[in-house]
Amino acid sequence: MQRIPEPLKELVDQMARLPGLGPKSAMRAAMSLLKWPEAEVRRLGKGVYELRDTLHLCSRCGALSDSDPCPVCADSSRDAAQLCLVAEWDSMLTMEEGNFYRGLYFILGGLLAPLDNSPAGSLEMERLYGRLAEGEVRELILALGATADAEATASYVREQVGRRFPGVRVSRLAQGIPLGAEVRFMDRETLRQSLRYRQEF
Repeated sequence: MQRIPEPLKELVDQMARLPGLGPKSAMRAAMSLLKWPEAEVRRLGKGVYELRDTLHLCSRCGALSDSDPCPVCADSSRDAAQLCLVAEWDSMLTMEEGNFYRGLYFILGGLLAPLDNSPAGSLEMERLYGRLAEGEVRELILALGATADAEATASYVREQVGRRFPGVRVSRLAQGIPLGAEVRFMDRETLRQSLRYRQEF
């Protein structure tokens, strides 16, 4: 019986641990690598090897960066009085791509998941308290999304920050009917949020 060579098996086992890759897809990816030119494979391997040495978390916001502080936190032209709270780094990237927000960020490190008994200790709350205690932040903008987990997290953060830092305004991104949509096609929760967070016109 033909068996998988040990080096290939070890690589497939490691790759199968990545999100979205199971054993079969990891095997396909590994087989594709074997067809690449040697220089390309070595460059990929070097990039993976050096990833941990060249990237680290920004000590200010928690973003992945090759410098500390990251370019956003180091930018003196940004408004230090506004701090946008996002769950993960990719949310920060999305906000930055829009190029419409000129404040600073803080990455919370996830969301509370009450149904999964996700503990509040998994969030970077102590680091957030330290950041707010510096006294520069006047507004904490919650940009956590509109899921049940995001709602639970937003309520928790608002309560904790409101109790410890009463001088910091806590706001959230507007929620409701997206641009181009009709009311008749909206679900009840979206309509409820739209009515609740209605604005002056």
